[in-house]
Amino acid sequence: MTLDGARFDLAVIGSGIAGLYAALQAHEQGMSVLVVTKGSIDDANTRYAQGGIAAAVGHDDSAESHWRDTVEAGAGLVDEHAARVLTVEAADRIADLVRYGVRFDATDGEVALGREAAHSAPRILHAGGDATGLEIELSLAGLARREGVTVVEHTLAAGLVIDANRVMAIDVFDWRALRTDRVHAYAVVLATGGAGQLYRFTTNPEVATGDGIALAYRAGAEITDLEFTQFHPTALRLLGHSIFLISEAVRGEGALLYNADGERFMPRYHPLAELAPRDVVARAAQREMAATGVDHVLLDITGRDPGWLAARFPQIYARCAEGGLDLARDRIPVSPAAHYTMGGVRTDVWGQTTIEGLYAVGEVACTGVHGANRLASNSLLETVIFAKRAVQRALDRMNDSVHADAAHHVDAEARAPAALLALTADARPLPPPVPDGPPPTADDLRALMWRCVGIERDRAGLEEATRTLARWDAATAASAPSAGSGSPSPRNGERGPGSEGSRAAPESRESYELRALITTARLAAEAALLREESRGAHYRIDFPAPRDEWRRHLVWRAG
Repeated sequence: MTLDGARFDLAVIGSGIAGLYAALQAHEQGMSVLVVTKGSIDDANTRYAQGGIAAAVGHDDSAESHWRDTVEAGAGLVDEHAARVLTVEAADRIADLVRYGVRFDATDGEVALGREAAHSAPRILHAGGDATGLEIELSLAGLARREGVTVVEHTLAAGLVIDANRVMAIDVFDWRALRTDRVHAYAVVLATGGAGQLYRFTTNPEVATGDGIALAYRAGAEITDLEFTQFHPTALRLLGHSIFLISEAVRGEGALLYNADGERFMPRYHPLAELAPRDVVARAAQREMAATGVDHVLLDITGRDPGWLAARFPQIYARCAEGGLDLARDRIPVSPAAHYTMGGVRTDVWGQTTIEGLYAVGEVACTGVHGANRLASNSLLETVIFAKRAVQRALDRMNDSVHADAAHHVDAEARAPAALLALTADARPLPPPVPDGPPPTADDLRALMWRCVGIERDRAGLEEATRTLARWDAATAASAPSAGSGSPSPRNGERGPGSEGSRAAPESRESYELRALITTARLAAEAALLREESRGAHYRIDFPAPRDEWRRHLVWRAG
């Protein structure tokens, strides 16, 4: 499909739940919509989400309680206004998903609600047992096809065309046909997911390479909170088998953790034991593995009925069986793995980035709702809450109605509330690359990040990471196409709307992803080195406590 010169009201980059939900919302409003995805429409991080989606819809629950849990989990860095938006609008977005065909699990005619770590009440909705992300993804993808939304697969967003701090178009690269087209759009939504592939061990699929973060940074958008990567404590660890998430919902249903010596260890680390926040459980598991000299701990839910387990956790039950394990009879070997990128492209509560017309939703964005440590199952909720708002804001701007709507004036001011401004430092650029040595492989980068910017960090490791990544940045830039053919630069693809200058054109999908990984890794490592404290998912063994002077955000913007 040739797109060169095409015009759309809204271009969505990414086909996970955030992107598809935004596309469907825009389509319903009569906007012309393009969805660009680097794999197929069915390849997305959100399809692997097992735990569920959080919403205060139970009889004994409230949005206020959900808000308090979210703020507490975020370790002092949650934007409280954004968290209020998230929790108050949750029930309405659940209703949207039901309207779009998502079938949430029910018991006796009422939606079934589970409980996960750091939630004060059962408020986790599931679909298909442990297949919530997959169920939502398939429902939205099927509806997008039926509604005739234009979807272009196997195509990368190679560059953003910016003029006077407004996005005008995107350059898209068909990595199989090696063709680059320019697509004009009134608004662009980044929905590219997170960056779990920065790490050697991750629950994320191969597509999660930080593309949107790198793309936005090079275009001049602000990036924040990338030192906060959430490591999930229980990923299946079997020799010869790929990493597979064992949902936190398993612990929510009573599973216990044991070390290799057969000792239940979590009560020694936190009063909530197995239901402690994820960062606590992940560090505890890491320390028990080191103390016992093995690469895993053991998850035990053998006290539950086999039939119930198979029905409640069908994917987990089947995957364990493939490895010769019976969830109902065996303790399951698990270890921590990178799971969720809490930082990302900085946005307001309408998904608007610091570039006009450029929006970011889902894991690629940083709305401030997660702070330093995401509350379980808020991630799927965040995708639909802020995708809805981003589309509404884009539509309002198209219709020139935003300035006439007093309510929107209030919310526009709330995009940077006093609390957030007080926590935010001035934006800074990355240090310049250091020309020295050959380019790395993606595996080289993942090994470095796991060793030096992983679950526990210190100055020596972080300095090694920042030095090495700066050299690799220069090496990959030197081996990339020349500037005349679209070499990634701090303002990749930038040009005036009437210019016919060169277009960004990667050599291949692999080279594009490696450049994105290096840019995103540099942002994460530099932030982790600067933050001389431990807070939430960021743990420095040389600064093991939180410090009041670091109750602020680190913000990056290309110079």
